[in-house]
Amino acid sequence: MGYTFRMVVVFANQKGGVGKTTTAVNLGAYLAEMGKRVLLVDFDPQANLSSSVGARGKLPTIYEVLRGDAEISRAIHATPVDRLEVIPSTIHLTGANVELVDVEGREFLLKKALSEVKASYDYVFIDSPPSLGVLTVNGLVAAETVYIPLQCEYFALEGLSLLLSTVDRVRQRFNPSLTIGGIIFTMFDSRTRLAHEVVENVVGHFGRKVFRTIIPRNVRLSEAPSHGLPINLYDPGSIGAKSYKKLAEEVLSRG
Repeated sequence: MGYTFRMVVVFANQKGGVGKTTTAVNLGAYLAEMGKRVLLVDFDPQANLSSSVGARGKLPTIYEVLRGDAEISRAIHATPVDRLEVIPSTIHLTGANVELVDVEGREFLLKKALSEVKASYDYVFIDSPPSLGVLTVNGLVAAETVYIPLQCEYFALEGLSLLLSTVDRVRQRFNPSLTIGGIIFTMFDSRTRLAHEVVENVVGHFGRKVFRTIIPRNVRLSEAPSHGLPINLYDPGSIGAKSYKKLAEEVLSRG
């Protein structure tokens, strides 16, 4: 019997270092721990998501899938977490911007590939690169909804405006059903006034689109990827782990 398909989510923010990969990995890990079947798709040439679940260097990757050199089912690998699987990335994906320039329908390549396997999962999480190029557009076209990890700092608001503009363009041209699933505050430092002001401003503007759970700065979250483990296995008692578990519960409560 197959699984009930729930949602394809792309994690997007053209600004790097905002906790995008950390959020995709750990939210996915907790949803899997709660009984959901989750597929992580590393669509960033830096392959940090792959490293975070011990899959860096595993072949084939999403790059071979896009080139037509491998079936997507062969590119799905196990992780240390039950029910959590991953399609890893590679630095070779950097060349996709050039290699795909003349490919007809290049914006739909990821969507087409995922159509063969997504029905086996409750959630498919796509980790897009910190840019607004062809890879991120592929992620936005393939997804039903966008989760936006947002660092609680001043320049984050400028980046948010640019990203929302890109989402609108993708919605108009390629994916009319694309929605903003939610904004997730990350790296929150409760000691700074600015962090509180950013939260207040974004909540005031976006209201219910903002997840109530706020992810704090936490050194254990930074350490976990170097061990190839999500935070639920690396240090489940840390404040970072408890925050991502709470976020997973909130995602499930939203349905």
